[in-house]
Amino acid sequence: MNDAPNPFLEALAGAVLPLLYAMDALSFARQRVDPFTMPQLHDAVGHTAEPLEEALPAFRAAEWPEGEGLADFRERVETAASGVAQAFTGLKAAAEIEGFDALRLARRGFKGLLEAERALYPMAALSPPISSYFLSDDARANAALTAQLDAAADNPHPSGGILEQPGPDGPNGGYARYIPEYLDASVAAPVIIALHGGRGNGPEFLWSWLQAARARGCVLLAPTALGDTWAISSDDVDSPNIDRILAETEIAQPLDRSRVLLTGMSDGGTFSYVSGLMDGSPATHLAPFAASFHPMLLEFVPPARVADLPIRLTHGGRDWMYAIDMARTAAAAFQAKSAQIEFHELPDRAHVFPADQTAATLDWFLGEATA
Repeated sequence: MNDAPNPFLEALAGAVLPLLYAMDALSFARQRVDPFTMPQLHDAVGHTAEPLEEALPAFRAAEWPEGEGLADFRERVETAASGVAQAFTGLKAAAEIEGFDALRLARRGFKGLLEAERALYPMAALSPPISSYFLSDDARANAALTAQLDAAADNPHPSGGILEQPGPDGPNGGYARYIPEYLDASVAAPVIIALHGGRGNGPEFLWSWLQAARARGCVLLAPTALGDTWAISSDDVDSPNIDRILAETEIAQPLDRSRVLLTGMSDGGTFSYVSGLMDGSPATHLAPFAASFHPMLLEFVPPARVADLPIRLTHGGRDWMYAIDMARTAAAAFQAKSAQIEFHELPDRAHVFPADQTAATLDWFLGEATA
């Protein structure tokens, strides 16, 4: 048995682990972006770029053996490292100025984290550390889940993984879909319908929910609005499109229509109210994040639709777009209408999507726990 160090494997591990460490730090930062605290945020996570920067020269100098997929793996790690560098550059630039210009710089930089995630996910079946990254924190040490994922690497769901579908005339009205690779294609699965915020799109917003959906065995659908944003105050063309997407998904994977979570961020959260409170909505649970709300909305909703409807509101105490009082008003209004309301106020968050709340939201949705 040869116990001599393998320079290639050492270089590979030496780059991948710091890369994932930096991506976790950037994910933490992305959930705490605030136009008024950017220097403090950069100070908290900026140093996590250094181990990756130190490891990359050895990774690039290593002699890679011949092997199927190794060149692709190397290219994907390079792409991810480039995306991470872009994110840290944006965060550093944002820390040097103030206000909403800083916010725009940081958000532009975080596109790099999205590119890193897109590059690495296809390698999850080949690399346990990468697979672990694409799980919610609480599931990363779950041995039973790891065994399911390992088994699925050899025998995946026939429609498993990520799919992006355009709309009728381009990206608007299209959607991104994730079916966990280890699902049984003959058993109906719970489904998450995740609606992006203003100026967003489904293929990007999918990644905000993927870790929790993968850990909990939920089908994840992330539609893109047909218009510039969701049909909040115009003719509702988006709800029929969501119905179409659900029906299309059921061709690939049976869905448990008794467990349909409609959730969204900002405009998407507001539309989850507008659409999810309608009679005939497929939603069995609502979970708006950082959403706008006006009590008059409930005047147009049949009382029977609201009574006993499970709703989980999550809102940042530092939200500069929709003040926290708006969420408190919503919680009180739904409670008065006998909804099963949970309200989670996050004191340190601004107008951001708190992805670290997705696992608790799914536990609430699936009835496994309440947080």
